[in-house]
Amino acid sequence: MTLPHFSTKDRILYAAEELFAQQGFASTSLRQVTSRADVNIAAVNYHFGSKENLVNEVFRRRMDDMSRERLAALQRAVGAHPGELEPILAAFVEPALAMAQDRHGGGAFIRVIARAYAESNDSLRKFLSDQYGHVLREFAKALAGCVPGLGKEALYWRLDFLSGALTYAMADFGLIKRPAGVSEATHRQRAAKALIRFAAAGFQADAS
Repeated sequence: MTLPHFSTKDRILYAAEELFAQQGFASTSLRQVTSRADVNIAAVNYHFGSKENLVNEVFRRRMDDMSRERLAALQRAVGAHPGELEPILAAFVEPALAMAQDRHGGGAFIRVIARAYAESNDSLRKFLSDQYGHVLREFAKALAGCVPGLGKEALYWRLDFLSGALTYAMADFGLIKRPAGVSEATHRQRAAKALIRFAAAGFQADAS
């Protein structure tokens, strides 16, 4: 993918995102990134300093915006619908599905997230925990208020399951495909509604 109208830094990020999605983190070299982005290695070193930093920045440029949107939506949900489970779940699910539909690499980034789940990369997991763990904790706190009888361990298990199901839904490789004549926005809304209802039932299920 050639992106002449983007800055050098953005071209590197898009190229890295595509390659990480296709090949994984360990199998992608900086030389492959520079070839795809049509830049030299000095540009990568100038903007990122190392491959580890480049990996982190691929996540940061999308996760920062999504995290802000999630937290803002959570605040609105708690304020407008106190004690209601589905608005909180919508605040978690809908910004992620919207990000997945971004025409500038949103689909590739979902595959990058799947790689992060599948590959053993302790430094990346630490980065994600340090930078975005507070978002999950805020949602866990809000969800706990809706299901007071659910213990902390069970709640975190279910939040993990929701995150996995959401990643699968964002990747759009499940049994349900977008029908012909249905817009991406409509299909996304249907997926969000189904996932939110599914998750709500899971959070409300007996933990015994």
